[in-house]
Amino acid sequence: MQFGIFTVGDVTADPTTGRTPTEHERIKAMVAIAQKAEEVGLDVFATGEHHNPPFVPSSPTTMLGHIAARTERLILSTSTTLITTNDPVKIAEDYAMLQHLADGRVDLMMGRGNTGPVYPWFGKDIRQGIALAVENYALLHELWRKDVVNWEGKFRTPLQSFTSTPRPLDGVPPFVWHGSIRSPEIAEQAAYYGDGFFANNIFWPKDHFRKLINLYRERYAHYGHGTPDQAVVGLGGQLFLHKNSQEAVRRFRPYFDNAPVYGHGPSLEEFTSQTPLTVGSPQEAIEKTLTFRESFGDYQRQLFLMDHAGLPLKTVLEQLDILGEEVVPVLREEMEKNRPAGVPDAPTHAARVAQALADTTGTTGTTGATGSDSDTNTGSHSDSAHGTEEVSAS
Repeated sequence: MQFGIFTVGDVTADPTTGRTPTEHERIKAMVAIAQKAEEVGLDVFATGEHHNPPFVPSSPTTMLGHIAARTERLILSTSTTLITTNDPVKIAEDYAMLQHLADGRVDLMMGRGNTGPVYPWFGKDIRQGIALAVENYALLHELWRKDVVNWEGKFRTPLQSFTSTPRPLDGVPPFVWHGSIRSPEIAEQAAYYGDGFFANNIFWPKDHFRKLINLYRERYAHYGHGTPDQAVVGLGGQLFLHKNSQEAVRRFRPYFDNAPVYGHGPSLEEFTSQTPLTVGSPQEAIEKTLTFRESFGDYQRQLFLMDHAGLPLKTVLEQLDILGEEVVPVLREEMEKNRPAGVPDAPTHAARVAQALADTTGTTGTTGATGSDSDTNTGSHSDSAHGTEEVSAS
């Protein structure tokens, strides 16, 4: 089980002081938050990809490469890589380069994005969003698995005898998650390729996400990647912690009430009762997070949103201390204690390299979380797999 944080990189005024950080301050804060995540024992740091204010992470690989040089253990991921508006050739090369620089500590999450204007900004048509996601990911999947690619599609120029460089580290591409907040097509795409499925369940009631995850598990088995409980699932979450629950609510309420994402909507009490948001003590966070398994089954990755809505860096770092010292150790112990033997571990580069070697030599290796690099479904049946949305979006 992996625990970590994801950021949307918003530049938002602190409602308690009225001060808005500069873009420079926010970017530096995200780096400090990632370093703190490793310091307190978390496993993953993930950043969104946005190309519009008030967000700053327009170049995830630049940021993650910088963080890679300042960390040793942390898995570096995205909470969105825009598969629709980025050229899949550039994605293949950029993330393979990052994979080498980070010694394999890289995976990424495909998404369609939540900002309509981003499509024409990059010369695309939003009405083709699903088709773009299908075709672009089919090409990306092939670029990472074939040394020489001949390819022709609808949305970009053909490729003839093309080799993406650098090649993936150890011959194993980065693990891919497909992020969803609402669309069953995304669950289908993740299942088709045997990739991971990340249900960012932070805004909607659990019944909606239970249906998406169950669909993914069923289709994962249908495509022959393993049993439904071997499918690789990630979940979102939101926390604001204090040793005293009432004090946590008092401190967080102005941020919640004015947040661009959910401010001026449901009350804090309504939101916490219907979504994974926990505002309270470490014990309350533990108890609520443990209910996720009851709703969605055993899963591999839990990411929390901790740094949004104008929260100052000092507060976020204090929150990460509590998360790493008082919450995550208990969650690790409790989730490991009751995990069935057949449920795979979370994906890591080392495990996937070992699985690839086992597949080549015919020896027994691990399953499930290692992905499906030997899968032959590289997009020739792309009508069976569908596009994705941005996991950090509302």
